[in-house]
Amino acid sequence: MQLKIMPKKKHLSAGRVPLVLFLCQMIGALDVPLDLVQPPTITQQSPKDYIIDPRENIVIQCEAKGKPPPSFSWTRNGTHFDIDKDPLVTMKPGSGTLVINIITEGKAETYEGVYQCTARNERGAAISNNIVVRPSRSPLWTKERLEPITLRNGQSLVLPCRPPIGLPPAIIFWMDNSFQRLPQSERVSQGLNGDLYFSNVLPEDTREDYICYARFNHTQTIQQKQPISLKVISVDELNDTIAANLSDTEFYGAKPSKERPPTFLTPEGNESLKEELRGNVLSLECIAEGLPTPIIYWIKEDGTLPVNRTFYRNFKKTLQITQVTEADSGNYQCIAKNPLGAVHHTIAVTVKAAPYWIAAPQNLVLSPGENGTLICRANGNPKPRIAWLTNGVPIEIAPDDPSRKIDGDTIIFSNVQERLSAVYQCNASNEYGYLLANAFVNVLAEPPRILTSANILYQVIANRPAFLDCAFFGSPLPAIEWFKGTKGSALHEDIYVLHDNGTLEIPVAQKDSTGTYTCVARNKLGMAKNEVHLEIKDPTRIIKQPEHAVVQRGSRVSFDCKLKHDPTLVPTVMWLKDHGELPNEERFSIDKDHLVVTDVSDDDGGTYTCTANTTLDSVSASAVLRVVAPTPTPAPIYDVPNPPFDLELTNQLDDSVQLTWTPGDDNNSPITKFIIEYEDAMHEAGVWHHQAEVSGTQTTAQLKLSPYVNYSFRVMAENNIGRSLPSEASEQYLTKAAEPDQNPTAVEGLGTEPDNLVITWKPLNGFESNGPGLQYKVSWRQKDGDDEWTSVVVANVSKYIVSGTPTFVPYLIKVQSLNDVGFAPEPAVVMGHSGEDLPMVAPGNVRVNVVNSTLAEVHWDPVPLKSIRGHLQGYRIYYWKVQSSSKRNRRHIEKKILTFQGSKTHGMLPGLQPYSHYFLNVRVVNGKGEGPASSDRGFHTPEGVPSAPSSLKIVNPTLDSLTLEWDPPSHPNGILTEYTLKYQPINSTHELGPLVDLKIPANKTRWTLKNLNFSTRYKFYFYAQTSVGSGSQITEEAITTVDEAMASRQVDIATQGWFIGLMCAVALLILILLIVCFVRRNKGGKYPVKEKEDAHADPEIQPMKEDDGTFGEYRSFESDAEDHKPLKKGSRTPSDRTVEKENSDDSLVDYGEGVNGQFNEDGSFIGQYSGKKEKEPAEGNESSEAPSPVNAMNSFV
Repeated sequence: MQLKIMPKKKHLSAGRVPLVLFLCQMIGALDVPLDLVQPPTITQQSPKDYIIDPRENIVIQCEAKGKPPPSFSWTRNGTHFDIDKDPLVTMKPGSGTLVINIITEGKAETYEGVYQCTARNERGAAISNNIVVRPSRSPLWTKERLEPITLRNGQSLVLPCRPPIGLPPAIIFWMDNSFQRLPQSERVSQGLNGDLYFSNVLPEDTREDYICYARFNHTQTIQQKQPISLKVISVDELNDTIAANLSDTEFYGAKPSKERPPTFLTPEGNESLKEELRGNVLSLECIAEGLPTPIIYWIKEDGTLPVNRTFYRNFKKTLQITQVTEADSGNYQCIAKNPLGAVHHTIAVTVKAAPYWIAAPQNLVLSPGENGTLICRANGNPKPRIAWLTNGVPIEIAPDDPSRKIDGDTIIFSNVQERLSAVYQCNASNEYGYLLANAFVNVLAEPPRILTSANILYQVIANRPAFLDCAFFGSPLPAIEWFKGTKGSALHEDIYVLHDNGTLEIPVAQKDSTGTYTCVARNKLGMAKNEVHLEIKDPTRIIKQPEHAVVQRGSRVSFDCKLKHDPTLVPTVMWLKDHGELPNEERFSIDKDHLVVTDVSDDDGGTYTCTANTTLDSVSASAVLRVVAPTPTPAPIYDVPNPPFDLELTNQLDDSVQLTWTPGDDNNSPITKFIIEYEDAMHEAGVWHHQAEVSGTQTTAQLKLSPYVNYSFRVMAENNIGRSLPSEASEQYLTKAAEPDQNPTAVEGLGTEPDNLVITWKPLNGFESNGPGLQYKVSWRQKDGDDEWTSVVVANVSKYIVSGTPTFVPYLIKVQSLNDVGFAPEPAVVMGHSGEDLPMVAPGNVRVNVVNSTLAEVHWDPVPLKSIRGHLQGYRIYYWKVQSSSKRNRRHIEKKILTFQGSKTHGMLPGLQPYSHYFLNVRVVNGKGEGPASSDRGFHTPEGVPSAPSSLKIVNPTLDSLTLEWDPPSHPNGILTEYTLKYQPINSTHELGPLVDLKIPANKTRWTLKNLNFSTRYKFYFYAQTSVGSGSQITEEAITTVDEAMASRQVDIATQGWFIGLMCAVALLILILLIVCFVRRNKGGKYPVKEKEDAHADPEIQPMKEDDGTFGEYRSFESDAEDHKPLKKGSRTPSDRTVEKENSDDSLVDYGEGVNGQFNEDGSFIGQYSGKKEKEPAEGNESSEAPSPVNAMNSFV
């Protein structure tokens, strides 16, 4: 049979989605060749949080590929960014990358904001992330007066740093005036906030130059805080000072600082909270003061610290966990100890997660009529919201596509057509961030093509796998077949493996695998094939390897390395010593098959490796050279000790024994310690446990023993080389039995049925039993009753069931160990409960308060505790909607459930449908299940605002009229009262004219506008209204037709003879006037106007003198040039007859700040991030507030 891969049929019913997923994965893996038409794909973009250097030009990257090549546009702060209006902004040719020239002029703060790039061609539009551009900042420290600090020896101290807030945050460190870092230790250390903490001060801490530095790496600047002076006075110095200021009759003496237990300097209190994002580094800090200096320990309550991800910093005062996950949430405890006591602090850690991909959508290539899916799955904490866009527009308001069906995180396509190619965006967002992915759906009908180059020669070593490539493309997905030889012999699947990407794998290539292989790709539109060639080479082998050698100093040594290889391959032989190059000395010589070393020295000892490399394989072999002294005296042997021997047990008591042994030879390395292990032949034969360790100078040990254990002992010796083998086992010694000294742990009582109590525990092991006949005495009684204890003795098991108990009653339980010798000590009492049963009573007095059209609040009275008959889990509300209030027939639909934990007696029902009728009931829940439902309670939701009209079309355009047709909103959410139509003309420069507002009755679906201007584009805004308010709008544009008769009467004036003659005359007069002016100027004459200006100069514009400390005339070359600039091409006076200001006068207007822009005293701009606002009609439901850059980082939509 022929080896082939066939695309499975993709015509699916609703229940065959898994097949679609499989096909999408296969097709998505194929890259569309760039010579074929395809939607844009973003290939490079700047990071979401883009911090720029204000001293350099701003470069915002946006690169994309597509066919035809895409065009690029940008938005800034949510509105169109017209780069043509800003002379400092340019776009790289053939690219969407923006370059903003702020080196010569302009400020980085002016261009701070949220940018988004769109790459568009005829097949769709791809969009970039929201790129938040912010300039880095390195502010100065605020001026402050720092008083000198004087402390007594042993007191604690915190030196505050409080660095200025920069972007990005500064790196803090403490140094002195000589720029030397201040030494830190367990006593003195820097906290995460930059403050310097002293657990206790010493006289050597006295200095006048404690300086906190803040380094801003982005701008490569360092800011310095004012130096802090600290003086630490010892007790003797303090007493001398006091005595000098007191009279002879007064007595006073300073006492030394007392030693004291630890207290925390940071954090405060006994508990604190910490929240961190998944994937970040979790940093927890505890710094304590005390005398002596406390030591910090860390534990995780109810868990262990993760291995390989836990690190201790700052002398164990900081605990760091890298790549933190949700599993790292929990309570972490830091413990500060010194000889006088300990103090604890618990940090409750919660790990949240910004969205992360589970399955990002992949590009989809389909042929007309095929089916497919786009899948977008993400996770996070909280769960991210999935939103779909098509060509950068939310899919809810995008043009309807009958072949597309949205099912949550999946879009299902069926029977697609070529005109439906588009780029889809999936946005997964929660409060901590967002993910955006572009994936195109490209509908193509293309015959197969082979992308791998023809006649490639593959060379493979025999008995190794061979991979023959056949990259392909086609739509529909082609089937791939492989043939060998010119006669087309079939390739069998039991010998060959065909991968999904078309690659043919020969798992074990043999000599007979050599030949020509043909790859054939077929689909319904055609066939393509390609030939490749395979050659199998013999492996390279070392047939005579180097051998280990021991030679005397000063002698000669030779290592062999003889090869056998394929005659068509040329090997390269390299010799290495200890995995490095050979010494560059004449004593080392290499010929074809040998390495020779003469006059061997001690340094020549080591491992010598021969490595042979060809273009296809590599082999190596090694040998060890040992260099010895030429004298016959053998060199000392350094090795692990020989095992101890002659073990003897003496002083045999019930709870101890003395073990004696004789050490073995230490092999020229002194024994440092002995390790003693024991075996319990009665309970765990063959398993050795650690017993004790003693120093290497001891040969006896007194060992403590447990009852009823059959002991054997063995000893191992250890030196600096390693550990010896174990000694022979000693004789066995059986200790006497005794009563148990401990009781079972993990005792619990929990019912599994309404009438039983299951008591469980963790039994003792054989070693802990202390004697034969291990049993357990199980005792129980009701907690709130006067009953006596009921007891039963059971065998060595771990569970006992008490039957016939009342439902959900608290019990006191204890489990005691006993054996043939006696009982263990009295056990601890624990509390349990008998089994639960379903609650008996439904919540009463259910009330519903409708908050708004989509939200209702439900209240109920709690049920009596006795009727719950179990652990109260909470209350559960079942609610469902009948048909909308505008429909007569009401039928039930799927019920929804909301559970409220604990003893809450009220809850909110969100997400209700406006103008609808609902029913609900409430049930109490315990560990067994739900109780009976309360009586159904109905309620109505009020009207809401409607959705946008389903469609809006403009038909029958004439010279002065347009007819609008529309479909009502799919969700009226009430009774429609009217429609509102607003429209305005758009001129040839895309400026909007006056807005006309028109009300239309709610029963209309067609309206004709008359008395319009001919050949004019109009923009329409259309929305529906209920009594509550206006819904979302739908927009459309249309053009009235041209008056052909008027157009035909127009004459091109530039072609008329009289006009050409007039223009020539005007040009001649201007030339004569210029000649006259030039002649008068050369004669030194002045124009009358110039004379008046010189005679009556305005004193306010005279240059200021420099010698009085003021500046000269403020005038730049740019302003001189601007005084004589002509009007810009295409400029015109606006309709309100006001002249627009240019250059510096219009900076606030151009950047959308208007009168709301503010400036600091130093002239820096502090306005909101906002772009230039378009002249669009104000809508009641739309906000004019500019988007925050921080919010843009967290949510894309």
